[in-house]
Amino acid sequence: MLNVIIAVVCALIGLIIGYAVIMMRLKASQDAAEQTLLNAEQEAVNVRSKAELEAEHIRQSAERDSRAQKKEYLLEAKEEARKYREDVDREFKSERQELKQMETRLTERATTLDRKDEKLSDREKLLGSKEQSLTDRTRHIDEREKQVATLEEQKHQELERLAELTKDEARQLILDRTEEGLTHEIAGRIREAERDIKERSTKIAKNLLAQAMQRLAGNFVPEQTVTTVHLPDDSMKGRIIGREGRNIRTLESLTGIDIIIDDTPEVVVLSGFDPIRREIARMTLEMLIQDGRIHPARIEELVEKNRLEMDERIREYGESAAFEVGAPNLHPDLIKIMGRLQFRTSYGQNVLRHSVEVAKLAGLLAGELGENVDLARRAGFLHDMGKAVDKEIEGSHVEIGAEMARKYKEHPVVVNAIASHHGDVEPETVIAVLVAVADSLSSARPGARNESIENYIKRLRDLEDIANSFDGVQNSFALQAGREIRIMVRPDKISDDEMVILSHKVRKKIENNLDYPGNIKVTLIREARAITYAK
Repeated sequence: MLNVIIAVVCALIGLIIGYAVIMMRLKASQDAAEQTLLNAEQEAVNVRSKAELEAEHIRQSAERDSRAQKKEYLLEAKEEARKYREDVDREFKSERQELKQMETRLTERATTLDRKDEKLSDREKLLGSKEQSLTDRTRHIDEREKQVATLEEQKHQELERLAELTKDEARQLILDRTEEGLTHEIAGRIREAERDIKERSTKIAKNLLAQAMQRLAGNFVPEQTVTTVHLPDDSMKGRIIGREGRNIRTLESLTGIDIIIDDTPEVVVLSGFDPIRREIARMTLEMLIQDGRIHPARIEELVEKNRLEMDERIREYGESAAFEVGAPNLHPDLIKIMGRLQFRTSYGQNVLRHSVEVAKLAGLLAGELGENVDLARRAGFLHDMGKAVDKEIEGSHVEIGAEMARKYKEHPVVVNAIASHHGDVEPETVIAVLVAVADSLSSARPGARNESIENYIKRLRDLEDIANSFDGVQNSFALQAGREIRIMVRPDKISDDEMVILSHKVRKKIENNLDYPGNIKVTLIREARAITYAK
């Protein structure tokens, strides 16, 4: 029994000691946790202090940068104001100098006028003394003229009495007989010339064929002078203009193109006669819009970059076109000149593609006629190269192109083909005529060039008005989209001989008063009917 009691007491003592140990450990853990929490709070305080110090440092740095930028802007504004003031002073000084010169000239002129006035006064006194004698002589001359007029009238009355015709009737009779004789003679000569041409046609078949096709030539060369650039939104217009317009001024001065910003939503218009400069301006503006950084330095950098890129593109366009037509040995300068035609249009037709088409057509025609195909292709390819630089060099594109061909030692046949393809000089070879024919076919074929419906209708109306303006015309009708005009004449007023002459008059007036592609056929119809009824 005692052992049991001892065992129980020992167990209780063990439990008490274990509980005491556990409580001591729990207290130690609680103290450690409290110490960790205090350390974390202290660390957070330290981090917050560091963050506040860094924020204060950043704020002070930003304030310093802002003050420096303000000073820079202020210096720029002062510099611009100083330059503007100097320009105004120079302008005022120049105007004052011009006013002084004008005042000096006016003073000299007044002095000269005073001297002339004195001389005129002296002459008036001298003429006054002679006026009386002149009056007497004039009176005598008037009396003699009246006597002569009376005698002339008596002579005309006597002639009318003897001839039983008045003066006007005699004049009209002479004119009618003269006109009738001349009309018959002119119509006979025209028919004789046409017969002569038909008789000799078999001997000169090649040239007649080429010249007949050449009559399809057209003379329209309008150009595009504006390019539109679309913007993502209207707020971009203000960024393009820049502070006090410095961005747009920089872009215009570097490219030489006028930039028009108006109320049209999300559109900027580039206006200029040089298509290369206009294309550089378009590329630069689109890159600025895409990049977003729009300031003078960036504009200058992109313009120079695009100018170099444009030179490379021009060379590539020229090489590709020369290879396509079979003229790979062109001078490098001529290749660049032809490449510039990629950015030139003629009545909506790309001039480089037109030149390639003319080269191919000229080669095909030369092959059919037994001429030099390669030379015809080369002449056709280079025939419009003057259009690439006609805004920079004085003269027509024909003169400029012929001069450049001579400069780069091109074949004389090529030079003559370029100079004669618009009829400025006479073609010396069949190839020159074939180039003119190919040029006409390329520009006059359907779809090659654009024409507005208003211009088309006006051309037809003008064509009919010209035909109706002649005496003896009953009706006129423009047919085949303005390619032919048929004229109905009055048989009682226009004879067969007069009809031949009238057709040539209508053709001449159309050529002098209308601009049209190709040729226009003029057809006159005279019909006389005698109708009766048998009863």
